[in-house]
Amino acid sequence: MAQIIAAQLVGLLADAGVKRIYAVTGDSLNHFNDAVRKDGRIQWVHVRHEEAGAYAAAADAELTGIGCCAGSCGPGHVHLINGLYDAHRNGVPVIAIASVIDTVNMGTDYFQGTNTIKLFDDCSCYNELATTPEQAPRMLQTAIQHAVHHRGVAVFGLPGDLSAKDAVESAGASKVFRPRFQMMPSQSELEELADLLNREENITIFCGIGAGRAPEQVAALSAKLNAPVGYTFRAKMDIQAANPNEVGMTGLLGLPAAYHAMHEAGLVLLLGTDFPYTPFMPTDNSILQIDEHPEKLGRRCKLDKGYVGRIEDTLPLLLPLLKQKEDRSFLDKQLKRYEGVKEDMARFAEIEGERDLVQPEAVAAAIDRLADGDAIFTLDTGMCCVWGARYIRGTGHRKFLGSFNHGSMANAMPMAMGAAFGFPQRQVIALCGDGGLSMLLGDLATIRQYKLPVKIIVFNNRSLGMVKLEMEVAGLVDNQTDMFNPDFAMVATAMGFDGITVHEHAELEPALQRAFSTNGPVLVNIMTNPDALAMPPKLEWAQLKGFTASMTKLMLSGRMDEVVATVKSNFKHLGEML
Repeated sequence: MAQIIAAQLVGLLADAGVKRIYAVTGDSLNHFNDAVRKDGRIQWVHVRHEEAGAYAAAADAELTGIGCCAGSCGPGHVHLINGLYDAHRNGVPVIAIASVIDTVNMGTDYFQGTNTIKLFDDCSCYNELATTPEQAPRMLQTAIQHAVHHRGVAVFGLPGDLSAKDAVESAGASKVFRPRFQMMPSQSELEELADLLNREENITIFCGIGAGRAPEQVAALSAKLNAPVGYTFRAKMDIQAANPNEVGMTGLLGLPAAYHAMHEAGLVLLLGTDFPYTPFMPTDNSILQIDEHPEKLGRRCKLDKGYVGRIEDTLPLLLPLLKQKEDRSFLDKQLKRYEGVKEDMARFAEIEGERDLVQPEAVAAAIDRLADGDAIFTLDTGMCCVWGARYIRGTGHRKFLGSFNHGSMANAMPMAMGAAFGFPQRQVIALCGDGGLSMLLGDLATIRQYKLPVKIIVFNNRSLGMVKLEMEVAGLVDNQTDMFNPDFAMVATAMGFDGITVHEHAELEPALQRAFSTNGPVLVNIMTNPDALAMPPKLEWAQLKGFTASMTKLMLSGRMDEVVATVKSNFKHLGEML
């Protein structure tokens, strides 16, 4: 009996290294689903929502090198969109199988018909629709190559009737090629860069995810230049542990040490970063940048010189050209400031809040102490990112996964699913906001169905915390940011796994210890202080005026209790900002 196209395509995916397909089956996907079952090399993961499937595939791809999700015609495609945007902007290789209506019905405004080319165009590096048996294998192989080498989403449109037709042998290759190549500046550019670095005494290095594959070389560069090292959120887990000269993060989630180190330096060297927050970038000193993407040079800062190269390829060639700097005064000044910041953070984490007002700093610090040295953390966008960025330390083996470029809510729990499938032997901890978890709450059932041992930590502040902060610093009264939540621990119990609610500070560590020692999924619902609003390392006068204005408006509208609670919870941050 001849092989059908669905079976041929499943074979191509398996040969490319795909281990799982996250999807909701049905309609135009049924032949493809059956081919997965018969092949046996790929696991079909039945998620409750395609968006969760796309997030899970993105996490799987970031950790294992390739991920795959699928959506059936119409609504299934639309549900994939947000997770695929996130995967594409994070630069991870995901194959999205978009099964569509039968070819005979195309162009007739048929039930559940969607134009996949238009729909997925802005969140993919490859996006095509196969309509003949000859096209199908060649197009899927091309899609896989694009996803792997462009590090993005490749969408393969597959009509339901085409998947059931007899396969035709491909005229092209049937395997994925992964050649390794080097990328570095020319010798004359390396010498120019070395000369600029040798001439300047006060240098700060700022690293992005592009430097994450070269933590030892960054540390060696820092030691040779006596330069403090800051980093972005995505780079933290790779850069922090390997470098004794690190001074933390800057940006909306960061702390003052890295901000001051960058602004007080005579020269800032950017390594593999497309850091988006231009207000935090210095404007009065020299800036040099090395990045493997030429289009990123200078688009976030007033750049003096830009060089094209991978950091792991460039630094080994640059280091021998540099002279060892003797003066450590600038470095020591920045390290001393950073030590003060860390001491302040430790004090904040020791504050014992009242009932149902557990301090989120204490939660994050406890998670850091109790989590494994190679734990994988997934973080919801918003205040969870603030606490995770500030308190979860890099060990050189831990990983952070989040919606770092797309900034979507609801990503942490489904990303934890993908991480747990990819690395079942490692501890996976999801730091979830109550707002984010509520969005895709149904996929707790997926966690239970597959017995994934993820630990879901809910920072339940009964509000959209980051939005509340944004409104207050803009001088607005926070409106419609409050959340009426179910008892998330009871929801977990109803789903069939362990749920714990923490009301008091004294309950925090015992609850986390119980969760982390349990062999299976656990949800810990922590009633955190909704008025804990962490401030960024650079507080503009306009923001301070806005915060004051919003507090005044609250008082005039009779919400005095909220004003008092907010001020009491946040006065501790004022020392950081000054």
